[in-house]
Amino acid sequence: MMKIYKLLSFSFLLVTLTSCTFTENIYVNDNGAGKFSVDMDGSSLMAMAGDQIGSQMGADAKKNIDSTFTFKQLLEEKKDSIAKLSPEAQKELKKLENFVINTKMNSEKKEFLMTLSTDFKNVNELQDILQTMSTFQKLEQGGGTATPFGGNFGNNNSKLNYAYDGKKFIRKAIIDKQKLAEKVNDSAADMSKMIFASSNYILKYHFPKKIKKVSNPNALFSEDRKTITIQYPFTDYMDNPDKLNFEVEFEK
Repeated sequence: MMKIYKLLSFSFLLVTLTSCTFTENIYVNDNGAGKFSVDMDGSSLMAMAGDQIGSQMGADAKKNIDSTFTFKQLLEEKKDSIAKLSPEAQKELKKLENFVINTKMNSEKKEFLMTLSTDFKNVNELQDILQTMSTFQKLEQGGGTATPFGGNFGNNNSKLNYAYDGKKFIRKAIIDKQKLAEKVNDSAADMSKMIFASSNYILKYHFPKKIKKVSNPNALFSEDRKTITIQYPFTDYMDNPDKLNFEVEFEK
């Protein structure tokens, strides 16, 4: 796994130099269970800095990488460092056990894709799932690996709630005004804004029923009207998370 650690760490540095596309996917089944993922497409990074990545990866750069590992493995490897963290931080990190990271890199095709995913039994389990991703930062402090999903990713000063009852689906971020006020003079937040200024954040949600209507007028429908796609600048996700709120009503 060391070559992947090296790639993840180096890609986090390079992702600050170019634009990336983050796609939040949710697949909901008839019974309310499903799959959540955030996909990062850093192919433009490969096109711009593929040689630099190659020099960092050495002989491994000549191979096409398609690697998957779970955070349960990673937490086990870093258990000694994690044991030094506060009980609260350790509890947060434990939430990541069922997350899986898949990394694909193809130097010839200039392709670099990374997916963070987990299954859920009910959409209610997804409450603040993106904020949980910010515990990557704690993992880094505990001797782990920096990734493009680390740092302030997910920490956009809001509480995110999902709800689904078969008739409606709701995505609602409630802004924490106190944290937002503290963010005004936060240099780390300013740095994050610079890093992701030219990046996009896409919501792509897949449902088991046809959609009757969506409260967001910018939503695009799939041909079968079971999938919606909404695109935002990443700065909206960070600075105005409530702009990503919407409600879906399904056909009977």
